Amino acid sequence: MADKKAQLIIEGAAPVELPILTGSVGPDVVDVRTLTASGVFTFDPGFMSTASCESKITYIDGDQGVLLHRGYPIEQLAEKSDYLETCYLLLNGELPNAEQKAKFVSTVKNHTMVHEQLKTFFNGFRRDAHPMAVMCGVVGALSAFYHDSLDINNPQHREISAIRLVAKMPTLAAMVYKYSIGQPMMYPRNDLSYAENFLHMMFNTPCEIKPISPVLARAMDRIFILHADHEQNASTSTVRLAGSSGANPFACIAAGIAALWGPAHGGANEAVLAMLDEIGDVSNIDKYLAKAKDKNDPFKLMGFGHRVYKNFDPRAKVMKQTCDEVLAELGVKDDPQLQLAMKLDEIARNDPYFKERNLYPNVDFYSGIILKAIGIPTSMFTVIFALARTVGWISHWKEMLSSPYKIGRPRQLYTGATQRDMVELDQRK
Repeated sequence: MADKKAQLIIEGAAPVELPILTGSVGPDVVDVRTLTASGVFTFDPGFMSTASCESKITYIDGDQGVLLHRGYPIEQLAEKSDYLETCYLLLNGELPNAEQKAKFVSTVKNHTMVHEQLKTFFNGFRRDAHPMAVMCGVVGALSAFYHDSLDINNPQHREISAIRLVAKMPTLAAMVYKYSIGQPMMYPRNDLSYAENFLHMMFNTPCEIKPISPVLARAMDRIFILHADHEQNASTSTVRLAGSSGANPFACIAAGIAALWGPAHGGANEAVLAMLDEIGDVSNIDKYLAKAKDKNDPFKLMGFGHRVYKNFDPRAKVMKQTCDEVLAELGVKDDPQLQLAMKLDEIARNDPYFKERNLYPNVDFYSGIILKAIGIPTSMFTVIFALARTVGWISHWKEMLSSPYKIGRPRQLYTGATQRDMVELDQRK
């Protein structure tokens, strides 16, 4: 609601009154939509101080370490819910009752298979291609296989596309992995839970079907929950921007995957493992901690602190507990990299330098360790992030389309050459 106003004084012009909008929680927002009538507009690189949309899906308070999905704290969802129930919440705004949940889970399970011809699409990629490169291609290609429900102005079509994306992403992610190692692609099984099914398709083969550990399945489910949505980050904003042009949902999600691929965004947990490789051994920790504290040294501790969370990452506590459970289940004691990670975690938590700056381990630090312990290669980490985040992307896409919206068209501060006349080629110096 706009119950307050701000006044902007522009030298040589009349003052401009701008409404101040108040949300249900969080800081007030100055509405600058009418500012261009005064001949000026705002300059905000990185959109650090700009609200690009109105949303009811996710709220973050970085100073207090708060993450809410539709009002529910992420810690409660991770402890008491499961991924598909969280998906229902993000997509529909409320938690399901028992009947609604059963129907939703059944619907998702019945859409996990992909068109058989899609398997041949993989043959166009090199086996050693980065999994995210393949993922961008195959998700975008879904629009060529499921073009029966691409009318973005039809609410039922939007629902069908949302279900298809949530259901088929684990299948596609596992297919990407199997293709990269030359193993047969495994069909999904409707008798397994969402996380169990993903692990089945990742690690089982036609000649040997192993039971899925409940501890590992729960850990995988929590990783999915903790990565399901994170407000207007780079990839979500990309999905919204692509969607504002009227692009089909599969193209929008492929755009989100491309944005997520960047190491500053979805590649953070992969960067944690690369950092551990660089440190090499527990005996080198003191040297690298000193490098991290040196402002003149480019080395950075990956997986510590967060751009949004200035206090602590609320997802990290859940992930730390899950990490302990996974390592105990697998009996991993001799892996040097995991030993190094645990020691680094212990030291950083007690070092005054990191405590004073709130540089605590974040969700990327622990999720990287968990995924490695489970046996997932680092090249697949961001693919799994994309799998989990798809429901957040499609929820924002649906929210945008369900209310009046405009095509995204940011402005710029132009600092190039002013108008000049063309000089004939033979007269140019």
